[in-house]
Amino acid sequence: MGENIDRREFMRRATVTGIGASLSMAGLSSGNVLGANEKVIIGVIGTGKQGINNMEAFAKHPGVEVAAVADVYEPNLQKGLKVAGEKAQAYKDFRQILDRKDIDAVIIATPDHWHPLQTVLACQAGKDIYVEKPISHVVEEGKRMVEAARKYKRVVQVNTWQRSGIHFQKAIQLVQDGLIGKVSFVRTWNYANIYPEGIGNPPDSDPPPGLDWDFWLGPAPKVPFNWNRFGLPYDGRDRWSTFRYFWDYAGGWLGDWGVHLLDIVQWAMKVEGPNAITASGGKFYLQENSDIPDTLQATFDCPGFVCVYENRLVNENSMWGKSYGLEFHGTDGTLFVDRSGFQVYPEKRRVDNKFVDRAPSVQMESVNEAMVDHAGNFLDCIKSRQQPICDIEIGHRSTTTCLLGNIAYRGKERLVWDVSNQKLIQGSAEAKKLLSREMRAPWKLVV
Repeated sequence: MGENIDRREFMRRATVTGIGASLSMAGLSSGNVLGANEKVIIGVIGTGKQGINNMEAFAKHPGVEVAAVADVYEPNLQKGLKVAGEKAQAYKDFRQILDRKDIDAVIIATPDHWHPLQTVLACQAGKDIYVEKPISHVVEEGKRMVEAARKYKRVVQVNTWQRSGIHFQKAIQLVQDGLIGKVSFVRTWNYANIYPEGIGNPPDSDPPPGLDWDFWLGPAPKVPFNWNRFGLPYDGRDRWSTFRYFWDYAGGWLGDWGVHLLDIVQWAMKVEGPNAITASGGKFYLQENSDIPDTLQATFDCPGFVCVYENRLVNENSMWGKSYGLEFHGTDGTLFVDRSGFQVYPEKRRVDNKFVDRAPSVQMESVNEAMVDHAGNFLDCIKSRQQPICDIEIGHRSTTTCLLGNIAYRGKERLVWDVSNQKLIQGSAEAKKLLSREMRAPWKLVV
């Protein structure tokens, strides 16, 4: 019979086994350390759906004041202002937030192609940063983000908030403690069925009133406005922004959801990335104007195990009945985990002509508000100057794995990656080119 563990019992065990200590990292020095009881003044850059979610998570912590919001789309700006409160100031240009000396930290919830510039500029302005994942959409810019955080001694938390989930922490502990034996294979996935129209085919058009399209594009190539590129639904449906499905701005499902999933894999398996990457797939059946495949399988060769990421957009069937998740396959059992909890399924062995479990069956439901706790960890680190639970270096490594998967898919080639030195040691000239990008003038990334 499975063992059920509640939050209090997990925290007791965590203290005994040392997992709690592993969540505290080396300190940072800073010229503007806040006292333990001082208010934290925050500016929010990007007040779309994710930016609002982040604001609401931070609002659950006492001593937080959102003093400023910025967005290039007036309707989003007004939504952000409403959530922030009457005292907040609204700006079209995020740099006006960075110029304010009273702001201690910024939340960056803009499209992926903006994250590196805004993070580096915020570091240079002396702000601590809570940045959305993926941290970048090319590898080299992620490196510059880490460099800036260290150079300017900033606390930078990446919003891979699953790391703050108690049941994710317990699942990782069980894998690392060997409960399911030696893990040789890990599977991660996102499945959906949006056949045949997908996100649709809206024509290019004029931007809607209140949108500065050129500023939204920023460092990305200049192209005509399209509702799917911008991301907000043109058909009234409630969905996440579709800019994620264009290479100019993001990395599709692997570059978005995959960061959450593979971040947990790399944490549990104690690796910083794969040594070799292959990927296959294509857009076979969806009739839409995105750049991404409707079917993808990426394989990551890591020391001692293989990890697979699968994405299907034209068939949602899953052996677990789950549209997404992770499963760790060990010699003694399999651990399945998603945001609702985890379950261990023991392998069987024959003893005296009877089959018995190799590992105990353990299960745990989600028992905390991980996004709120993740924000709280960042706020604590602003005051303590410790590195947060998902420091920018961790977020960069998890993002890089997904970016390499996309590069392997786009080039239809096998890549060999030097994890320690973060260099491509086997790959075409085109693959190496995709590790970086040319920013559109006048934008430059200078650390």
